[in-house]
Amino acid sequence: MRFLKTLSILLSVLFVFSCKEKTNSITEKEYQNAVSYMYDNYNNKTAFNLYTSVNWFTDNSGLWFIEHSEKGKMYKSVDFDDNESKLLFDHQKLANALDTLTENKVTENDISVSNIQLKENGNLSFNFENKGYLLDIKTYQVTKEEEVKKETRNPLESVSPDGKWVAFTRDYNLYIKPTSSNQEYQLTNDGEKGYEYGTWYGWYDTIEGENGERPAHFYVNWSEDSKWITTNVIDLRNAEKMYLLDFSIDSLYRPKLLSYYRGSPGDTTMVHTQPVFFNVATKKEVKTTLPKNTHINDAYSEWTNTSGVIIGGYQERGFKKEHLFLIDLNTNTSTPLFTDESKTNVGNFSYVQMKKKEKIVVFSEKSGWRQLYLVDMKTGSSSPLTNGEYYVNSIKYIDEESEIIYFMASGKEEGSNPYHQKLYKTTLDGKVTLLTPEETHHIVSFSEDGKHFVDNYSTINIPTTTVLRASESGKVLTELTKADVSYATSKGWKAPEVFELTAKDGKTTIYGALWKPSNFDPAKSYPIIDATYSGPHTQLFPKSFDRIFGRQSLAELGFVVMVVDGLGTFGRSKDFQNQSYKNMQNNLKDHTLAIKHLRSKYAWIDPDKAGVFGHSAGGYDTGRAMLAYPETYKVGVSSSADHDFRMEKAWWPEMYQGWPVDSTYHAISNVTNAANLQGKLLLVHGGIDENVNPSATYKFAEALIKADKDFDLLILPSQRHGYRGTSRKYFLKKKWNYFVEHLANKTPIWDFKWSYE
Repeated sequence: MRFLKTLSILLSVLFVFSCKEKTNSITEKEYQNAVSYMYDNYNNKTAFNLYTSVNWFTDNSGLWFIEHSEKGKMYKSVDFDDNESKLLFDHQKLANALDTLTENKVTENDISVSNIQLKENGNLSFNFENKGYLLDIKTYQVTKEEEVKKETRNPLESVSPDGKWVAFTRDYNLYIKPTSSNQEYQLTNDGEKGYEYGTWYGWYDTIEGENGERPAHFYVNWSEDSKWITTNVIDLRNAEKMYLLDFSIDSLYRPKLLSYYRGSPGDTTMVHTQPVFFNVATKKEVKTTLPKNTHINDAYSEWTNTSGVIIGGYQERGFKKEHLFLIDLNTNTSTPLFTDESKTNVGNFSYVQMKKKEKIVVFSEKSGWRQLYLVDMKTGSSSPLTNGEYYVNSIKYIDEESEIIYFMASGKEEGSNPYHQKLYKTTLDGKVTLLTPEETHHIVSFSEDGKHFVDNYSTINIPTTTVLRASESGKVLTELTKADVSYATSKGWKAPEVFELTAKDGKTTIYGALWKPSNFDPAKSYPIIDATYSGPHTQLFPKSFDRIFGRQSLAELGFVVMVVDGLGTFGRSKDFQNQSYKNMQNNLKDHTLAIKHLRSKYAWIDPDKAGVFGHSAGGYDTGRAMLAYPETYKVGVSSSADHDFRMEKAWWPEMYQGWPVDSTYHAISNVTNAANLQGKLLLVHGGIDENVNPSATYKFAEALIKADKDFDLLILPSQRHGYRGTSRKYFLKKKWNYFVEHLANKTPIWDFKWSYE
């Protein structure tokens, strides 16, 4: 009897253990679902027409585009005479014609042609397999287009617009010569190796070996009347390098040494640049007030319609003050046009020149919101073109003849989502008109003549509609495509949920989105993962429908995935962004509040399991999350991160963490806080990343070792800042499985397929 009782207990334990094992299992089908939502499968099966790009005919008569469906691709066009969407050609007839030109079978629904343009009598020209062809639209006879021989020019020379002069360099000095003779004129005499005229600083100029040569560059900018020429002098003499070792070359059995010139925060040993200007007639340099600055705040210039007159500007080191001047090389005079300054930083300044009107349209946050200002180049006077508590994102088109500026702005209408952009137009007297009234996010592109624009409008949960509109009124002329996600919805997929909460200041509304698995069961409990990037120069909130699957793959493995833009990020008021200035260590506070908010709202979010991942600045966030908020985050995957801003490229930390470098850099470093790690952390970096050098990841790893902390490290030897090819898939597999194993406590599958049925 006792034996039977013992056996019964044992069987009960085995049954419970068996059930637990089943609960903790993950299936290959779940991995296949994850793969199906990757970007590679858009316009294939999972989803179609999430975003439709158009191609404008060069004669401004219409446009063409591709409509995608389960049947394949359909090439369509719109003629502006009737604004009707119709087939661009007979697909079966063209497929038959193309079939004779290639060894690969061409079907009517899988034609791949590009660079399509209208020719006489409605005929078409296009590229197919890198060759140009002409199509007779009546007979469907395809003939090879006669190749126009392009005149080959020396990339290290530049011919003036009037064709009379050639500029070139020799021994690091700038020369010009007439195209009609071999007479040379040396414009500079002090050039030498390391102090070089007629070149430019390349952000990704990689040098092989300790004494290798920087890649050759040539740069000059002629005035339109060919009477003036400008270039840079690049000073490398005191510049220091960053280094890399490339272990990934199959034919080499020792690493290749790579280096590149790059300044870190606070450095004076940086590449310096200065614009220089020359009068072609006198062959003399004209000195200006534009300074010699570091490569992160170098001076710039642009020709105006007046001969010898330029717009020039620069930002002071520390990014707190921007200067814009009108410089007359004829009289060697400089007139201030616009000055922008901030107690934190001037990070979103730019301008567009209206050459015919001799005016400049400036983007500035001087009012506390990014707005447009009109500057008169003759008088130097400026006045606001737009006003209000909203954000002007970009200028899409300027009609100088009609004096109309078309621009995108977000948060202008009361109650609207502050991340959704709409198109407006304004006259030069500041009369603003809304052209896209739908309560969605709008992505627009204008025709060359500005009379039409195409609008992809949607939200994260309203499917994309793509239409052609008249620029003058915004009137919809015809519909081009609609997004189709019927296959995904048939599998149980639902669009991400938008959520709102109050930020850490106790008053500001912030926004985020939440992805759930397609087999979501509200009776279950799901770990939450924070997909983070709190960099002050960007935003994560998914504004449009083409972003719907951005985090879906990871969600399919049994998680809910969150993105949120907390205080300190980009695209709202200046005060909103300033919350992160010299305070980036606190950017994740709003993320923890979002997780707390969602857990209180939904019983199906696990109260104890939260993970975090991010790339680059998001990788720093991930490290910071694991060190500073261990009560919230249990598992993190940090890729290509700038773990210590003192080891970063200079501009980004100096812009947002401040200059000169002070003790805050030390305080917020993941390296100096390594001893605080409690959860599971995977560090990943590309071995030859010349954007965010892997040295900080190595230094963080060393600090974790010294602190006797358990962590994981993956180096992808052949990869730069963005991972590609097999390394990308390898990284995704490692990231997915790291969360499956350590956050969901399930046994991951390694050998799943990267395709789906």
